[in-house]
Amino acid sequence: MKRRHLVQAAAAALALPGLPLVRAQPAWPTQPVRLQIAFPAGGPTDLTMRVLAENASKIVGQSVVVENRPGAGGTLPAQAMQQSKPDGHALAQIPLGVFRLPYTTRISWDPVKDLSYILGITGYAFGIVVPSESPIKTWADFVAWARANPGKLSYGSTGVLTSPHLTMEDIAQRLSLQLNHIPYKGSADMMQAILGGQIMAAADSTGFAPHVASGRLRVLNTWGEQRLPKFPDVPTLKELGLPIVQASPYGLGGPRGMEPALVRRIHDVFRQAMEMPNHVEALARYDQALMPMDPAQYLRFAEDTYRREKALVEKLGLARPS
Repeated sequence: MKRRHLVQAAAAALALPGLPLVRAQPAWPTQPVRLQIAFPAGGPTDLTMRVLAENASKIVGQSVVVENRPGAGGTLPAQAMQQSKPDGHALAQIPLGVFRLPYTTRISWDPVKDLSYILGITGYAFGIVVPSESPIKTWADFVAWARANPGKLSYGSTGVLTSPHLTMEDIAQRLSLQLNHIPYKGSADMMQAILGGQIMAAADSTGFAPHVASGRLRVLNTWGEQRLPKFPDVPTLKELGLPIVQASPYGLGGPRGMEPALVRRIHDVFRQAMEMPNHVEALARYDQALMPMDPAQYLRFAEDTYRREKALVEKLGLARPS
């Protein structure tokens, strides 16, 4: 009888207002986790995300397997979440292109409402490069050549409607340039193309840095708020008179309907994994910095970005007919 009274008293105490309830951590993961990323093997995103996945695997004692899903402007992993169970064993990188998709393509799901936002991780450091032997030596040369040869200056990006593509189109519109856009599935393919003379320029994250260091490519500008330490002599777009800053933040998401406790558990694991020195060092090789956002912050970012991207897509005349 005494034991029963003690149990009842404890239960009553837990139910009192103001006393926190102690909840058990969700049993996650119970099987290998599939982490889909939006770009091909060998590029900066792939290499850094694999370090992140390996770190997370060590923390949870279960495999976190990276799956490359390039194409469709970086939106395939998010689309795959629409057919995945919300149990935390299917996760996706969410690049900025996801928030443009409904404005350019007819889809049956909502990027804000139909994904669970878990953790903001980082963003990219972008720039424009040309071959070192190119007659285009500066950004002024680029603009002059493009104006003298409308539609003939070919540049590559990591895909249609990705941040490099839309930023270049924004630049072209502001400067009244006609450029020839050539989309690729990822940085690795595009670097092969520009080094092989198939395109005249490339708009990309700083995965091009080793080719600049080797003397094969030249950087014309970078797209951050400030100059990059790796390229201190290269001006930003803002310094060149273009009021554009592009970092294209990305993070981790999952299917709609994930339990808040599970979202928090996954957030905590990957937050620890992303702050490990080897991941920070891997990002630094591509001039990327941590840009952490918790689930609430990441959701607000998604809502705000969704609205901003609508305005940009419409401004560039790329919105699909309603």
